[in-house]
Amino acid sequence: MEALAETRSGTVKGRNDDGILSFRGIPFAVAPVGDMRWQPPARETPFDTTFDADSFGPIGIQGHMALEAMMGGTPPNKSEDCLTLNVWTSDTEGSRPVLVWIHGGGFMFGSGSTPWYDGSRFVASGDVVVVTINYRLGPFGFLYLGELFDGMEHSGNLGILDQVAALQWVRDSIAGFGGDPDNITIFGESAGAGSIATLLGTPSARGLFHKAILQSGAASWGLDRSEATNNARKVLAQLGIEPGDKAALLSTSSDAVLTASEILGGEVSGGKLPFAPVHDGVVLPEPPLVAIANGSSANVHVICGTNTDEMTLFSLMDPTLATLDDHGMSKRVTTFDSNIDGDELVRTYRDSRGGASAADVWIAMSTDAVFRIPAIRLVEAHLKHGPAWMYLFTWASPAFGGALKSTHALEIPFVFDNLDQPGVAVFTGDGPERQGIADGMHAAWLAFANNHDPAHAGIPEWPTYDLDRRQTMKIDANWELLHDPMGDERKFWEHETAL
Repeated sequence: MEALAETRSGTVKGRNDDGILSFRGIPFAVAPVGDMRWQPPARETPFDTTFDADSFGPIGIQGHMALEAMMGGTPPNKSEDCLTLNVWTSDTEGSRPVLVWIHGGGFMFGSGSTPWYDGSRFVASGDVVVVTINYRLGPFGFLYLGELFDGMEHSGNLGILDQVAALQWVRDSIAGFGGDPDNITIFGESAGAGSIATLLGTPSARGLFHKAILQSGAASWGLDRSEATNNARKVLAQLGIEPGDKAALLSTSSDAVLTASEILGGEVSGGKLPFAPVHDGVVLPEPPLVAIANGSSANVHVICGTNTDEMTLFSLMDPTLATLDDHGMSKRVTTFDSNIDGDELVRTYRDSRGGASAADVWIAMSTDAVFRIPAIRLVEAHLKHGPAWMYLFTWASPAFGGALKSTHALEIPFVFDNLDQPGVAVFTGDGPERQGIADGMHAAWLAFANNHDPAHAGIPEWPTYDLDRRQTMKIDANWELLHDPMGDERKFWEHETAL
C-alpha cells in the first residue's frame, strides 16, 4: 500500500507496511556536486510531480568499515548526491514528538539507511515520528579548505551544515507526517553524538531542536584551523593539486579524493580523528564545549552516556596488547595528551582495579580518555544552562568469547529495539536478557521524547545529574542508580588539560 505526505517542496509517496508509514530518500538539499562541491547545502528544488519516496537514496562517498558491514552492509550506491532523509510515522495527521537520528562512523562512514536504525519499532511502541538522515562524510564533509581556496570558508563543517539543513527541513515539513515541529529530539551515537555536541554549540542550529541524546560521543573530536589546514595540504599533495587551483579541485573524481584522503588515517593517533568539525570561526565561532559553557545549549534537555568498555572494539585486533606492560601504557597514554603524567595515570587505574591485566587497564584508561571523560565535561558545561541525565551502559556482550565486553556501539540495537536486525546477534549474542534491556532503554528514550524526562515505570528513579552526587544510571540486565561511578579515576582527569 502507498502513503502520501506533504512537504515544503511538494507531495511525497511512501509505503504503508501494516500501519507503519515509511518515506525514504527524500531530498532536503540540492545535490552538492559540480560548483556546489565543498559549498554549504542549498534548499532542495520543489517537486514538479509527486516524489517517489519508496527507496533509500545513495549514501555518502566512503570507504569500507567492518562494523558498518556487520550492521547490514553499506549499499553499493554511493554518491556525492547523498543529502536525503527518511521518515517513519503511523499517521500523517496529528502532532507527535519527533526523534531525529544522526548516525556515527567517525565522520567518515555510515548512513541513515543502516538497518539497525530502522524507526518502525519506535513508531509502533511510542506514537512518535522518526527521521534518519545522511550528511557528507570524510573529505567531502570535513576537509577544511578555507585557508587554501577562495570561497570555501565553510568547507570544514559541511557535514554539520548538512545536519542543520536536515533539521530545517524537519521544522518546515514534519507536520505533514504527523510530527510536532516544536518537540524535536536529536539523538546519535559516536560521531553522531559528536555531531550533536557540535550542534549544541552551532549558532545556526539554535532553536531547531529541544532535546538531545548523546550516546558515546561529546565535544572532544574537533580540529583547529591549523590542524585542519595541515591535513588539507597533505590531501592536496597526494592529488597533485596546488592551493588555489579550484578548477582542478572541482574536476577531480570523488574516488581520487577519497583515496588521497587515506593518507590521514595512518598519521592520526591518540583519539584524534582525521576528519571532524573544525573550529573555523565561521560556522563555529568558538569551540562547541566553550559555546555550551557560555550558554549556547540553554534550555535544551540532555541525556549523555557511554559504554564501560568502548575501546575493545578498536583494540580487539591489536596484537601488542598481549605484551603491554605499565611502562608501555604510560607511553601510550601520552598520545591522548602530551601533558598527561602517564605514570600517575597508570598508578591511579591500577589502584582502582586491583589485579586487572594490563590490557584491561589500558581499555579502561583509553575508554575514559576518548569517551567517558569528554561526556562528563560536556554535561558539566551544560548544567549551568539546562538539565542533564547521565548513564553508563555496562551490559557485556558474550559474543567473540566475551572479548568485546560492553563495547562501542553495543547499545544501539537496544535503543531502537531492533534486536532482530541483520548482524545484531553476531554483536550481542542471543541471550534471553537482551529483550529486557531493550525494553527499558527503548522506553526511556521514548519517555524523554514525550515528556522531557527518561523516567518510566520499568526502571529505577533516574534523577538529573549534579556535581555533588553525580547520579548516573547503570544500564544492564538490572538497572541501578550509581553515584560518581569510577570516581577516583574521574578525579584524576580534573587535573589534566581538556581532551
